[in-house]
Amino acid sequence: MAAIVELKDIAATFPGAAQPVFADIDMAVERGEFVIVVGASGAGKSTLLRVIAGLLEPSAGHIAHDIEKRPDRREIAMVFQEARLMPWRKVADNVALGLEGLDVSKSERDRRIADALRLVGLADFGDRWAHELSGGQRQRVGIARGLAVDPDLLLMDEPFGALDAITRQTLQDELLRIWNETGKSILFVTHDIDEAVYLGDRVLLLGGAPARIVRNYEVGAPRPRSREGEEVGRVGAQVKADLSSLFDQGGGI
Repeated sequence: MAAIVELKDIAATFPGAAQPVFADIDMAVERGEFVIVVGASGAGKSTLLRVIAGLLEPSAGHIAHDIEKRPDRREIAMVFQEARLMPWRKVADNVALGLEGLDVSKSERDRRIADALRLVGLADFGDRWAHELSGGQRQRVGIARGLAVDPDLLLMDEPFGALDAITRQTLQDELLRIWNETGKSILFVTHDIDEAVYLGDRVLLLGGAPARIVRNYEVGAPRPRSREGEEVGRVGAQVKADLSSLFDQGGGI
């Protein structure tokens, strides 16, 4: 497989900060791959996504993309922890937000909205208002908004972090179904190690001060996976042990 995005020696520094949030980041996401980034709060996970998305300029290094540019799509889309729905827009119009400014006809726009809502299990919810939705449904709309722009790379910043455990597991399974159906590359940030090893092909541990990629874990469990599977448990235990060691060394925060 070819890398859809590759980072070389990337660093990010906030204005006035004494040191970078992270530095010397070398990583790649292959086409169709599901990669997870984990680490303690403040390790720079969300900042890393923003750099890749082009929302924040790196202070050093280079990012290379192997993504076709077209006026009718966005190469990269981002899904946030909160769905950030506009209350004055109905569901379909919230999904349409990312399509604004793209060269798409009304019929194509409507088709993409319908397809995205179908993918997330909300085919009949286009005329609903945001306040009529549950937390899980709102997050599905946020995912649909990202899918509607037809990205090759979907960045997800703790999208299930605010949900209850049952809803969270349901959406994990839904996301795996969507990933299988669309073939999108996904880079997913979470603080939940069990979620990471259940979802990911690989898990990257970010830690230190400034943060770096401390370890790259291959999750060899076949799909579909069991959350209680031996390989999932083994990799999860290793990630947790390494993260605990970072804390003990004072570099996990």
